[in-house]
Amino acid sequence: MRDPSRRRLLALALPALVAARAARAGTDPWAAIRAPGHVVLIRHALAPGNFDPVGFRLDDCSTQRNLSAEGRAQAARIGEMFRANGIAAASVQSSQWCRCLETATLLKLGTVVLQPLLNSFVQDAAQAAKQVPAVKAWIAGLALDRPTVLVTHQVVITALSNVYPGSGEIVVMRRDATGGLATVGRVATA
Repeated sequence: MRDPSRRRLLALALPALVAARAARAGTDPWAAIRAPGHVVLIRHALAPGNFDPVGFRLDDCSTQRNLSAEGRAQAARIGEMFRANGIAAASVQSSQWCRCLETATLLKLGTVVLQPLLNSFVQDAAQAAKQVPAVKAWIAGLALDRPTVLVTHQVVITALSNVYPGSGEIVVMRRDATGGLATVGRVATA
């Protein structure tokens, strides 16, 4: 489906279809996003390939795996989905990887703040053992009084939610009184 007008129509119709499906299941992810106490995890938009090249640097996007044109369009559509569901602004934080930062910026939901705790640890299992508890503690301390969007990587989302998200997929989590997280909804955006 490469026709831009069909893609735009689908992007505009998708939120209603997702909401109808979620309503039948008893959970509306968009209502959860608008409610206090929830956090949104978004896997960066489409960036073809696997892993970053050997020797990549966070301060040089030319050394990293980056969003494709389709990924940039997907990120913009995700932002449109938020606005179509009554969310025009959010607290947005991103991994330092360029594909995450670009996804977060293209959402156009607000100023993007870099958060190293959202960085990938796919190539360093020892880092994961330290980073996952730190991310959970950090999320436990967030205000979550307004929509909060965290743009990150598959490995981080999977470690927090046990969900293996597709590119650009939205995973909505509720934080309980003890700081624990529970997945309450998902929205595919591809």
